[in-house]
Amino acid sequence: MDVSQENNNKLISNLPQLQNLIKRDPVSYAEEFERQHSVYAATLVIFEQNPTVFNNQLHELLMFMAQVAQCYPKELDKFPQELMTLLKRHASVLHPEMRMSLVKALVLLRNKNLLSPTDLHILFFQLLRCQDKNLRKFLQQHMVTDIKNLNSKSKNMKLNKELQNFMYEMLKAKHAVAAKTSLNVMLELYNKKIWNDAKTVNIITTACFHKVTKIMVAAIKFFVGKDDEDDDGGGGGDGDNSGSDSDEDEQAALKAAVMAYKVNKKTKKRKQKKMQKVKNIVKKNQKNKTTKVNMDFSALHLIHDPQDMAERLYRKLENMNERFEVKLLTMNLISRLIGIHKLYLPNFYPLLQRYLYPHQREVTKVMVFAAQAAHDEVPPDDLEPVVRCLANNFVTERYSSEVMAMGLNAIRELCARNPHGMPDDLLQDLAQYKTHKDKGVSMAARSLIVLFRDKNPMLLSRKDRGAPTELKAEEKQQMFGEINAKSFIPGAEILSFKIENEESDDSDSEGEGWIDVDHPEIYMDGSDDDEGKENEKKENSEKALTTKEAVKEVMKLTAEERAERAEDIVSSRFLTDQDFAKIAAVQAAKYVEKFSLNKKNKNSKRKLDIIEEKQEAGELVPLKNIEMIYKKRKHDKDARMGTVLAGREGREKYGQKKGKMNPHASTTNRQKNKGKNFMMMKHKVKGKQKKSFREKQLKLRNSLLKQRKFKI
Repeated sequence: MDVSQENNNKLISNLPQLQNLIKRDPVSYAEEFERQHSVYAATLVIFEQNPTVFNNQLHELLMFMAQVAQCYPKELDKFPQELMTLLKRHASVLHPEMRMSLVKALVLLRNKNLLSPTDLHILFFQLLRCQDKNLRKFLQQHMVTDIKNLNSKSKNMKLNKELQNFMYEMLKAKHAVAAKTSLNVMLELYNKKIWNDAKTVNIITTACFHKVTKIMVAAIKFFVGKDDEDDDGGGGGDGDNSGSDSDEDEQAALKAAVMAYKVNKKTKKRKQKKMQKVKNIVKKNQKNKTTKVNMDFSALHLIHDPQDMAERLYRKLENMNERFEVKLLTMNLISRLIGIHKLYLPNFYPLLQRYLYPHQREVTKVMVFAAQAAHDEVPPDDLEPVVRCLANNFVTERYSSEVMAMGLNAIRELCARNPHGMPDDLLQDLAQYKTHKDKGVSMAARSLIVLFRDKNPMLLSRKDRGAPTELKAEEKQQMFGEINAKSFIPGAEILSFKIENEESDDSDSEGEGWIDVDHPEIYMDGSDDDEGKENEKKENSEKALTTKEAVKEVMKLTAEERAERAEDIVSSRFLTDQDFAKIAAVQAAKYVEKFSLNKKNKNSKRKLDIIEEKQEAGELVPLKNIEMIYKKRKHDKDARMGTVLAGREGREKYGQKKGKMNPHASTTNRQKNKGKNFMMMKHKVKGKQKKSFREKQLKLRNSLLKQRKFKI
């Protein structure tokens, strides 16, 4: 009996062992639990009399009760409420370790689903007022983890909505710590893709106007920071498959282009140069098609009223007395809102001009903001002053070449998004810097010329426009506000010719043939005109052409005929991968084939319109595009000698090519003098030194006297 009594006493005092036994068999150890529960009640009463002191016994009993709470739900029904009441009553005066013990006990109860998340979060936000940094960090981490676990299997929309409303109320609270914690929780949940919906984003937008600078800056940084999107698009193996498919499409398009474009080649060198240009164009076009559209800042796309937000931020920026870094963040957010949502905020551009000076701190970032705020729907009258400000303040000879290059780069990035703000006289003046002595300035000026060759060549001087191509000739130049919508696929006119199967091993026979939808057997109600057109098509397609010959035939057509044929093809059949490869080939050929009025079109006097090709400009402007200054490094002597010696390899020996008739013949006196010691030639070198003016006078006088003497 004595031994058993001793074991029972050990069992009672060893709470972890009792906890393990209760979890295995709660009914058998109910009496021991009741005994510990009564000890907990008595200890709690004693603790409340002096809550500022840490009670180790109460700490152990709290952990024990929280661990076995699911085993005795009736006995511990009021246990969570007792802990919450204790924290609400003595939160500010509790010992930090004791307060942390109560909080961890509540977290254990919440993990066992014995406490609602809303009630616990309300309590935790009240505890944020305590001056305890470790506690705040623990509370924030638990709220994020708890909401993540609630949405692990499926999103609980009802509970999420309730918690989001509570977070919104806390964000508007006067207590700065509670508002900052609420914002941090939502930001972390958004980055973890748990609360990445529009409601969360629009709640965060309210923090951009908070009176506390730290909260405002955190919210603005969220919108101007990078989005953590997966590069593989959410699929592990899909990314590799898409990459292989794009490679196959590129190879097919390249093969078709190489076979197709062999027209008007006069020399072998010109042929190789032009073919390489075609290959580069096909690769670039294929890359643009297969590149995933990356929403750089998807949170900005979820804002309900971006115009109102941009206007409020602008009013706040005008009256802002914060640090310059905070002003830059606000400018950045406004510019991105304007560029992404294509807003109209005319007062923003004059504000940017105040900071567009070379001596301004972080001026390159302001240049980026000016370029980001320029989209194709901004009137030219609003952008022209910005362009002239950049040209007058940066692209001048009184500043260094680096400043001039950055100014030209900023103008290029702005005009890439809206070229209508560039006046022709200013563009022609800036184009003159292409011959500047500094490489960075000349490169920046040339890049501006190349941009306007695609956007609007008529603004350039005649010598800078470049040779017109077939692709530019068949497109119409767009004016400001004009939308050029096509009802066909450019280049599909090549499919109106029957092309023979040039490589049967690599291409499918079905892909090379016709896939007609408007078949006469299916549509029996066609008119005689339709039948005549079909017969004409069959007659034209009886003779199979090579891809090279088909491209030649396409080049003979006018722009109107190409559009008509392409529209007929697109509306009458489905296109295969081989068809798209042929279209890519003919488009590449149009890009490099110079436009000329052939015999068929000379009488029509077709007007030459230069294409305004839309470039793929991203939503954002990288800072490196403005700071991209070409600077050639200075080489040391060893590097220069290495370059010189490398250039001599494989070259004929420098010197007289005639050489000696007899290699054993003696050298001349001049050659012998080169090998002599300096002291031996010193007297001769001395006579060749530069003479003074007086010596020249005397020599000239003696020479004249001598000539006069001989004449007499």
